This record gives sequence, C-alpha cells and structure tokens, in this order.
Amino acid sequence: MSQVPSSLRCLNNSTFARLYTAQTISLFGDALTWLGLALLAFELAGKDSAVVLSVALTLRVTAFVILSPIAGAIADRLDRKLILVITHTARMLIVGTMPFVNAVWQIYVLVFALNVFNAFFTPTYQATIPLVTGKSEYAQAIALSAATYQLLGVLGPGIAGSVSAWIGARQVFFLDAISFAIAAILIFTLPNQLRVERNENLEESTKGEISKIISDVKEGTTRLFANAFIRYALLLQLVASIAGAQILVNTVGYIKGTLKLSSIEYGWVMAAFGIGATIAAVTVGAIKEKWERTVLILFGAVVITFAILPANYVGLVPLMLLWAIAGMGQVLVNLPTQTLIADQIPSNFQGRVYGAHFAWSHLWWAVSYPIAGWLGSQGNTSFLYGSLIGFTLLTVVQVLLAPKTHEHQHEYLWHEHEHTHDQHHQHDHPEVILLTEPHTHTHEHLQINHRHAHYTDIHHLHSH
Repeated sequence: MSQVPSSLRCLNNSTFARLYTAQTISLFGDALTWLGLALLAFELAGKDSAVVLSVALTLRVTAFVILSPIAGAIADRLDRKLILVITHTARMLIVGTMPFVNAVWQIYVLVFALNVFNAFFTPTYQATIPLVTGKSEYAQAIALSAATYQLLGVLGPGIAGSVSAWIGARQVFFLDAISFAIAAILIFTLPNQLRVERNENLEESTKGEISKIISDVKEGTTRLFANAFIRYALLLQLVASIAGAQILVNTVGYIKGTLKLSSIEYGWVMAAFGIGATIAAVTVGAIKEKWERTVLILFGAVVITFAILPANYVGLVPLMLLWAIAGMGQVLVNLPTQTLIADQIPSNFQGRVYGAHFAWSHLWWAVSYPIAGWLGSQGNTSFLYGSLIGFTLLTVVQVLLAPKTHEHQHEYLWHEHEHTHDQHHQHDHPEVILLTEPHTHTHEHLQINHRHAHYTDIHHLHSH
C-alpha cells in the first residue's frame, strides 16, 4: 500500500476533514460567484466593467478591513461552529438573489452584504484549524487549506466558464447558493463546541465585553507588526496585491473587449492562474526547509509583478502562461505568511492576529483595486503600468524594511535558578526536602543554532 503524502495526513483527523470539505465546497461556489460577477459587470457596463469590478471588489475588502479584526476577537470568545454555520447560511441567501440583478448599484449592495459575512467566516476558519488539528498537524492543515483556496478560488472559474456557457452566467449564482447550503450542513455535524479557553486575566477582568474586543483588536495588530518577519511579509503582500488586482479587475475586459474572445476563454485564462497557484502551493512545503520563508515571499512578489509586465501585448496562449507564473508568485507570497503566523503566535491569540492580518492584507487590496480600475479605464496599458508601480513599491520595501537576521549559537549551559510552584508551574520533586517556596532548580540548555530578527539596542550589542 502506498504511503499517504504528508500534506494529506491531517485528513485522518475526522473533525478537520469535515471542516476542510466544507471549505472546499464553499470555495468552489465562490469561484462561480466571482466569475459570474465579472461577466455580469461586463454585461451591464461593457467597456466600463473594470470600473464596476474595481468598485465592487473595493467594497468587498472594505467589509473585510472594518469587520475582520472584530471577527477574529469574537472567534476567540464564541463557539466557532455557530459563527461558521451562520456565515454560510447568510451567504447562501445573498448569492441566491444575484441572478435577478439588473442594475450596477445592486451589484454593489449585494457584494458588500456578502462580504460582511465573509469577513466573519475567514478569520474564524483560519483560527479554527489549529484548534481542531493540534500542534503536530496544523502546519500541514494550513498548507492544504491554502492550496485548496488557490486551486478552487482561481481554477474554479475555468470550470465556471464552461458551466456559464451551458446554463448562462446568471445561473451560476444558484450553484454557489447550493454549495453554501451543503457546507453549512457539514459544519453543523462538527463537535458541538469549538471554543478556546480564554485567557484567565480576560476572564477575571471587569471591563465590558466591547472594551475587551477593542483591546483584542489592538493586541492582534500589535502582535502582527511587532514581529519583523511577519511585518515584512505583510508589506510584500501589498506588492503582490498591486499585480493581483490587475489580474482580477482587467483580465475580463482584455479577453472580451480587446481580444474579442468569449467567457469560456476568460475561464481558461483564470484557470491557468489557478493551475500555477496550485503547483506552487503543493511544492512550497518541500522547499520551505531549504529556503527561508522571507526569501520565498520576496521571490513570489518579484514573480507575480514581472508576470503582468508584457501582458497587454500578447495573445491567449502566452497570456495563459503568464497568468500561470503569476499564480505561482501569488502563493509564494501568501502561503509562507500564513505559516509564519501559525508558527510564531500562541494559539490563544491566533484568532486576533489572523483577524488583524486579514484586515491589513485586505486593506492593501482596497488600495490596489481602485488603481487597477483607473488604469483599466485609461486604455490598453493597465498591466504594464501596474507592473511598474509594483516594482517601484517592491524596491522601497526591500531597501527600507527588509528584516536583518542574526544567526548565532547557544552553547551548552547548566545552571541554577529560583523557582516557585504556582498554577502555571507544577511538577514533581523526588526530594521530600523541597517544600519551601521559592526553591532552587538545576536546569540544562543544550547547544543549538538558530536565526532570529536582529536589533541593535542596549540589549543586543555585538560586532559582525
């Protein structure tokens, strides 16, 4: 019998397997929705579809930026199963109304409403993965979820393009509604309680719940930016969003307006982006031990920004190749950033930090989408100028904000220190004589080599 790949072993956990299946089904529905939205925008606005899409997608990320930090804080307090079921049910009802849209303003209203609930779903789902898998499996679970997100979030339009040609662009929204219903049923079968133990200091606090949530939002953002590597990765996500917004906003206009092709070819091009993203997602786990994560993120930002540079001057097949390369770059930026958070943030704070990260990373898109819409309305040079803007920003981030690292060795050390038993530090002593508090402990540190962010201050003074 062949051995199960390490990236799939987390599916042996039945709770995570159901959660992952629900995510997979709803993400496929999302792919249908966003292809349908692009085609609907072109149907209603024609050559101005880039403007319509940029406004709709800006409203989308605005909901994320405003609400996802609060959602992350709430995810650390309430039963996460309840949050996930409610968000799926609400999105099912909203997308079920999209086939009846006949005006641009209706697109804006429904997109914002849909993503109010998306803002609560995504950080809750991300923070639930470590909770249901445990420390030994969460890295593989996060990688698998991210790979699936890239596959179905972008490869899905390739299938959706064919489906829409068969049943019509508007009818794909009904399929999306069905996918949310199925996902909600799967999540409903999860254990009755998916709730983390709250920090004792928070439990004993007399502050009101609103004040606690505000405090958690601030703490999530503080922890997000306090880590030099996570901060650097977040800023490179801004670079990647410049190129990514060009792809999402201006591809449909270029395919159907400039190249005079159909929605099926548009689906093929977006499928190429998804294929590249999937290849990168399934291989990043194999190379992350050889490459520093920040190196992968920088490489991904360069790749996606370079890929869109010549896109305004090529035909269908070269565009598919460029979009496959861009998809690889997008994943090499996003996936290592997620695992950095999972590795370096304590589990009882991950909801807050994932919520803050979700908000800040989508704030970048709130900047990038209007830029893409404006460039798309100026003529057939949007990809070229988007790439030049991205490379300029990349240079600034790399020169001014790239974290300096310091690698050094901790020698073997045997020492004594005072120790007090309390509710956080309990262990047995063979010697009956140790009855007083505090008492002395002998402690051993083995020799290790490690690398960390480097700061020069009064606590870290050394020469290189």
